[in-house]
Amino acid sequence: MSDLIEIIDSLENRISKLLHKYEILKQQNTSLKEKIEELESNSEIQMDQLRQWEEKFSALKNANAMLGSDEHKRETKLKINALIREIDMCISQLSE
Repeated sequence: MSDLIEIIDSLENRISKLLHKYEILKQQNTSLKEKIEELESNSEIQMDQLRQWEEKFSALKNANAMLGSDEHKRETKLKINALIREIDMCISQLSE
């Protein structure tokens, strides 16, 4: 009978330890999920900032080309031509 009691006590002890580990892992999991959400949010913010800087850089390159910079003239001409084609398409759609 005492062997059975020892086995039951041992099982209770193991179950208690497992439950404690489970709670710890559950807390860690929650913490890691929060960290992931925070990092994803930061990543989105940084991507938005990068897009804004790329747009500003492109606008600056175009402005420099229009001011007489030979370095970016070809890119500016291509951009102007693309804009003219787009305007022509809009005009043709409006006239239909």
